Amino acid sequence: MNVEVSAASESLSRKGSAQTPAQQESSAAGPVIEVRGLRKTYDGTEAIAGIDLAVRAGEVFAFLGPNGAGKTTTVEILEGYRRRTGGEVCVLGADPAKAGRDWRARIGVVLQESEPEAELTVQECLSLYAGYYPRPRRVGETLELVGLADRRGARCGRLSGGQRRRLDVALALIGDPELIFLDEPTTGFDPAARQSAWQVIAGLRDLGKTVFLTTHYMEEAEYLADRIAVLAAGRIVAEGTAATLGGRDTEASIISFTLPPEVPAADLPPALTASVTITAGGQVEATTKSPLGLLGVLAEWAAARGVDLPDLDVHRPTLEDVYLQLTRVSR
Repeated sequence: MNVEVSAASESLSRKGSAQTPAQQESSAAGPVIEVRGLRKTYDGTEAIAGIDLAVRAGEVFAFLGPNGAGKTTTVEILEGYRRRTGGEVCVLGADPAKAGRDWRARIGVVLQESEPEAELTVQECLSLYAGYYPRPRRVGETLELVGLADRRGARCGRLSGGQRRRLDVALALIGDPELIFLDEPTTGFDPAARQSAWQVIAGLRDLGKTVFLTTHYMEEAEYLADRIAVLAAGRIVAEGTAATLGGRDTEASIISFTLPPEVPAADLPPALTASVTITAGGQVEATTKSPLGLLGVLAEWAAARGVDLPDLDVHRPTLEDVYLQLTRVSR
């Protein structure tokens, strides 16, 4: 992986406390994507029921939702491939339904599945696609960015699944777009290939690109996205960061540990027993919105009895927990 992509991985740790230059400029430039009251009806059935959406420059925006929620329809409207029934849509300063060739050169699209020219080499394929754009990126530079420089002479039809996906990203980047749509880019990847793809996607942020990502992988959204929106039954039911989505940051924490065999449950401190459940195997779970105070009580109690709690764990609901709750309630 080249220096740009490695730097992108490091930038993820700073994502919550610092913004890239592109993100800092976004407040002045206005949203890259702005949607107001978007609706789409098929044969009397409302697939999108009046959603509002804004995506800022230089951010990775994740769009989550179950199958049939309206994600693909929304993305195709934003890309200019599908007509809307109602509402206002502005992407890169234009209405996608009326935008022309110059506007299309400013966006890149990575579909769930694609079929690059099997008999062309990777370099030949990129060179072919570069000819479709007025100001393409250099082919060699793009290959370096996605980690395919050492496969430039390989036939596209002989690439592995992970390499094919890198080629898909390269083809989306070759026109040097400002906005990139990634539709479930790592579906079917093994964990190593998925991590590698994440590094490439994170590197797009460092290039100042805006990324609109759809995914079914909660860990992918949590790892990559600056902000997340959840769509269910054609409506946006929650929006925020991975930490705050659906009130995740204010949810109660669960403190869990295994009760030592020699310690009876009745001996637990009163502050703990008020909100505790104990399984037949001695697994203790206490729910609290003030985990620090309860941990202090628990630590003093354990120290006084000379017992250890090696599997002590504190956690809030995961992003997947919150997502499942949001989409379940909205069905």
